[in-house]
Amino acid sequence: METKTYITISEATLGYKKNKQNVEVLKNINLNFNATDFIGIVGLNGTGKSTLLKTLCGLLAPLNGNIYINNKNYNQLTTLELAKQISVVLTEKISGFNLTCFDAVAMGQLPYTSLFNTLTAQNYTVINNAIELCGLKNHQYKLLNELSDGLFQKTMIAKCVAQQTPIMLLDEPSAFLDYASKHELFLLLQKFTIQQQKCVLVSSHDLDLVLKYCTKLLVVNNNSAELISVVSAPKNSIFIELSGGHFK
Repeated sequence: METKTYITISEATLGYKKNKQNVEVLKNINLNFNATDFIGIVGLNGTGKSTLLKTLCGLLAPLNGNIYINNKNYNQLTTLELAKQISVVLTEKISGFNLTCFDAVAMGQLPYTSLFNTLTAQNYTVINNAIELCGLKNHQYKLLNELSDGLFQKTMIAKCVAQQTPIMLLDEPSAFLDYASKHELFLLLQKFTIQQQKCVLVSSHDLDLVLKYCTKLLVVNNNSAELISVVSAPKNSIFIELSGGHFK
């Protein structure tokens, strides 16, 4: 069976604008991300991991080149169409007055509701399934500020699951978690790529977990990004050494 390509980046330069000037972070990027890819994005701080993820989810526009989502040009997608293709967990925490775990997960179904965002029985079924899948049934009515870091991250992932997108993007979701919670988080993401044929991109500094669970690595360094199969990486040690501000 032919593997479906979800994301194609062609001759793209990624970055942002500062004082009306382009700041180029990643240059001449050519990448393909497919169904069942669990991709760990690794690199030093400031090399462009977050820039890549924010560009793919629409928070930043590419400075040059083309990005295709499910073979459709990124620039031709409406906000609603993009919300049905890509879900995202960023480092910033969401909050709100009396917002519960259930409320946050339910936000994932907003692209599938009416003009007045009224939830139907079908919407509730998807939301409850996402809560069950992420092990949040006993915590769904807790306020977000009452959740531990691990449960909060699970809630954000459950929101992505409820959003029913083929692509999930996560920016350092394991930061500030204890080691057991980190493993549980990566196991959960691995399950989605296998069971639901999703494409998951996750940036992380936990190189041991990335090597253990991900199928591919995206090494971001020196304004470039190189995709490497984990199968070809050395198994006896973490093969990326951060030394003197460079990858070796």
